[in-house]
Amino acid sequence: QVQLVESGGGLVQPGGSLRLSCAASGRTFSRYSMAWFRQAPGKDREFVAGITWNGGMTYSGDSVKGRSAISRENAKSTIYLQMNAPKPEDTGLYYCAVHKTPYRSRGLADEREYDAWGQGTQVTVSS
Repeated sequence: QVQLVESGGGLVQPGGSLRLSCAASGRTFSRYSMAWFRQAPGKDREFVAGITWNGGMTYSGDSVKGRSAISRENAKSTIYLQMNAPKPEDTGLYYCAVHKTPYRSRGLADEREYDAWGQGTQVTVSS
């Protein structure tokens, strides 16, 4: 059974920085692409960033492009999301997810491609 545990959320000031972590267990981590999604109150879940199983390719959602970076450490079964200069509109519950098919490099923005999700970590961007 796959387990994903996010951490690193909290209150951050606009223009600051934040780093989220997601630790995975229960699946051979290095075979699977991973992603971050977020959901703001009253809005649909939104793709934030994705990374292929070997870290060779990364993708960012339009709303965070140029301000965020996703990375992974396969030795620690962990992915990260670094966000610089967050804005109030970045506020939301951030989830990590693991792709349902090993060694996939496409379609990482489609949440239907993920079969395991963490509980989420709340990020609030406010002064």
